[in-house]
Amino acid sequence: MEYIVFAIIAYLLGSIPSALLVGKIGYKIDIREHGSGNLGATNTFRVLGIKAGIIVTLADILKGTAATLVPLLFDVEIYQLAIGIFAVIGHMYPLFARFKGGKAVATSGGIILGLYPLLFLIMILTFITSLYLTKYVSLSSMVTGVISVFVSIFFKDVGLIIVVGLLTAFVIYRHIENIKRIRNGTEPKIKWM
Repeated sequence: MEYIVFAIIAYLLGSIPSALLVGKIGYKIDIREHGSGNLGATNTFRVLGIKAGIIVTLADILKGTAATLVPLLFDVEIYQLAIGIFAVIGHMYPLFARFKGGKAVATSGGIILGLYPLLFLIMILTFITSLYLTKYVSLSSMVTGVISVFVSIFFKDVGLIIVVGLLTAFVIYRHIENIKRIRNGTEPKIKWM
């Protein structure tokens, strides 16, 4: 029963559409009608700029972190990483935004930040390095996921390996169209790095 309750809480946290809220409150636009139409940090950066993009990124990360840490407030013993997965599902398919959300990257990172901050730091460094080399946000997100699976092995936590593997699968699945665009040379590259 506890798992069900906290899974619902995590899903609802993940369902908070940060990009939609920032767009409507701060800029009076529905970000779903601009750029890629995606409710994620990358589209926010492209459409609304650096300040809005940073706010959305941090908010999406913190959704995942909050989902993994909420059980601690109630002193219950459940596997927090498993609960965090539901925040990612909420982010991808948000109840509060017609079930059309982001691509799971930042919120997945937030889950890891809550329980494995060292792994999160490695993920950030991997993402930045890949972004610098490739200029593709989508590719860097996927590369970070794959490398994180291998790095998680060194933490000797089977549950962590499984969850990171599952989160990486989510990220790759959500980037299928990006993969196609990368292959045919139409995926946009960043210009500021």
